[in-house]
This record gives sequence, structure tokens and C-alpha cells, in this order.
Amino acid sequence: MQEYYVLAVDDEPFNLDLIEAAFAQYEYINITYATSGKEALAILEKNSFHVVLLDISMPSMDGLEVLKNIKSQESLQHIPILMVTANTEKEKEALLLGASDFISKPYDIDILYARTINYAQLSYYTTEVQNKNLSLESKVQERTQELTKALQISKETEFEISTRLGKAGEFRDPETGGHIKRMSHYSWLLAKLYGLDEKESELILYASPLHDIGKIAIKDNILLKPGRFSEDEYKEMQKHAELGAQMLQGAQKYPVLNAGYVIALEHHEKYDGSGYPAGKKGDDIHLYARIVAIADVFDALSSKRCYKDAMPLEKVLEIMKKDTGSHFDPKLMELFFNNLDKFLEIKEKFKDEE
Repeated sequence: MQEYYVLAVDDEPFNLDLIEAAFAQYEYINITYATSGKEALAILEKNSFHVVLLDISMPSMDGLEVLKNIKSQESLQHIPILMVTANTEKEKEALLLGASDFISKPYDIDILYARTINYAQLSYYTTEVQNKNLSLESKVQERTQELTKALQISKETEFEISTRLGKAGEFRDPETGGHIKRMSHYSWLLAKLYGLDEKESELILYASPLHDIGKIAIKDNILLKPGRFSEDEYKEMQKHAELGAQMLQGAQKYPVLNAGYVIALEHHEKYDGSGYPAGKKGDDIHLYARIVAIADVFDALSSKRCYKDAMPLEKVLEIMKKDTGSHFDPKLMELFFNNLDKFLEIKEKFKDEE
């Protein structure tokens, strides 16, 4: 049987003897005695109880003062306090201070036992529920942390796959290794400036390296050609947008790859509808693709390639201003020009290795 622990506080030894006699036959009820409020508080500091029987009328520190002290301590507030008194005038004050119930003197042994055991059981089961709730909360927090960690690993894995696929494209394209880092960070910055939140801006950061993944499927004699393309060669080169999209399609449950699909397919569309592969126009072109188009062209024009020197910044800006509204989204270009210093910081940070 479950054992219960009771603290009985009374300055009269006779009253404590009566309490002892009332519970003598119940071995599962353990009584501890205190003959003063000060002694009771000292005992409560070191021991746990299911209920306290507290006499109101005691010298030095009366029951109400003891009650007030107990209820002021967070660790003791949950303990039911049964006030033992022959003075009903103080019942209201005791209730306001947090007393649970009253037992009138002289004792009725059956009432004393019944009320004590009822509150002891209530205290025990309340504590059990609280402990189980704490245990459950701890397990929920633990599982939440595990799930969060698993989701973070999944996210980092997807990011890593995207970055490595982007690098794979670099091996077949005469662009420099810094291009992917620069244009992806340009895209991230432009997304932030446009007002996208951190999560979506980060998505663009990691999806943008996939913009030219379709070039993997373009023949070397076209992809690596240093001079101008013939009309047929240019048409073949244009296929890399659709080829990249085909490589990434069907990845809706993977946010980065799905965003990469949209970017790969549409980043060569132009704002006036003269781009490829679908000739989309204006806001019909996905925002991600409109952002990446600016980042990609800015880096392509301002960076050195094996077949060309870097174009002076003034000339790059002149070309991009001229193409605003035809090639590029005017709103995005306004953000780009108004924050040019931030884009140049990225350019300086991710220089090409010699």
C-alpha cells in the first residue's frame, strides 16, 4: 500500500498524543511531530510530506504565521495544510492565506483520519501527475531536439548536394570557381533587399548554384567554344535551361532542389518576353529566376574568363542599366543599384583564386 507522510504541528503534547492514537492502526501513515512553528519549518526544509496538520493557536509563532511562511516558499506551496482549531473566527483569514481545510477541536477521530487521508492521497496523486507531466515534457523536448537535429541534418545535406551539383557544372564550364559563390551570395542579398525572409533568402542562396546544371549535358565542342556561337550552336546551348530543369524536376518535397528546378528553367527568361526557353514575360517569370538572372549576368560581365578579361565596372553598370526593363526586372534593378556597395563587398570577398 502507498505510504503517506504527515507533519502534525501543535504546542500541546496531549493533542499530539491524540493524533498519534488516531493513526496508530494505519501502518501506511507516518506521522512526524513538531511542538512549535519554528520546529515545523525546520522539519519541512529537510523532509517531504503529503499533508500538514497545523494548530492555529501556538505561542511565539502561531499557525497563521507558519501557514504564511509555508505558502511563501515555492517548494512547499503544493502541500495541503489542514488547520486545527477551536476558533472559527480565523477560518476566513486562514483560507485567504492558502489553507486547504479545517479540523475542529476537540477531534472527531473519524473526521481527522478521513480528511487527512483524503488530502494526503490528493497530494500524492497531484505530485505523481506533475512528475509524469515533467517526464513527458522532458521526453517531448528530447524528441523535439532529435527531430530538429534530424531536420537540420536533412537541410544541410540538401544544401551540400546543391552546392556540389553546382560545382559539378563548373568542371565542364569555363567559368571560375568563385562564380558560384559570388552569384549565389548576390542572389541571397537581392532576395533580402526585396523583402524575403531569412528562410526564403537562404533557400535562394543554396538553390542558385543549380542555375546552369543543365550545361553538364551540352557537348564540349559547343560548351567550351571560345568564340561566338553559330545560330545552330546557340540553339543547342539554350537547351541547357530545359535540360537542367529535367534533371531537377519531381523534387517538390526537397525545397532547395525544387527551387533549383525553377531557377534552372527560367533564369534566361527576359522581362520583356524575349528570353528562353518559354518566352515568359514580366512577373510571369518566377521571382527566384528574376533575382538569379541579375546576379548571374553581373558576375559574368564583371569577372575574368579564360576567353575574356573582366569588364570595367562602369561598363558593366552601363549595360545592365540599358537592359533594365527589357532583360531585368526594374524593381530588382533599383534595389541592386541602390545597394551596389554591398554587392561589391561580396565580389571582393569571393575573389577567384589565381
